[in-house]
Amino acid sequence: MCISTLGTMTRVSRIDDRLAEARQGWHRMTPAAARTAQCDGALLVDTRTPWQRQMQGDLPGALIIDRTVLEWRLDPSGDDRIPEASPQALVIVICRQGYSSSLAACSLRSLGINATDVIGGVEAWISAGLPLHRGDVDERC
Repeated sequence: MCISTLGTMTRVSRIDDRLAEARQGWHRMTPAAARTAQCDGALLVDTRTPWQRQMQGDLPGALIIDRTVLEWRLDPSGDDRIPEASPQALVIVICRQGYSSSLAACSLRSLGINATDVIGGVEAWISAGLPLHRGDVDERC
């Protein structure tokens, strides 16, 4: 989409283009499919901020990994990886609305990690009536 600025056409947002590019070539999951995959052994990784998690609730069994260290914790060949990081693992990234998780999954995929994300993020998870959790979480700093 373009807007006119003093008679010239200017792109509204380059990030929209980057997001569309990041989502090409792989299958994103619905919240229900993500929950099923998690129950079947996939790693559900929540990258929301503490404030967002406090406001919305946590997802049962999700690993909490800050976006700033995500690639280091999930790269199976890295020294700073978590024990669950393996070349065979399916990693499902979830954020609040499903935008930053797409970019995160794309970054993980560029490292050879089998990663995807959740369409609509936690907001869609909640709308789908999927379970939430209050209490202790598995946070991997």
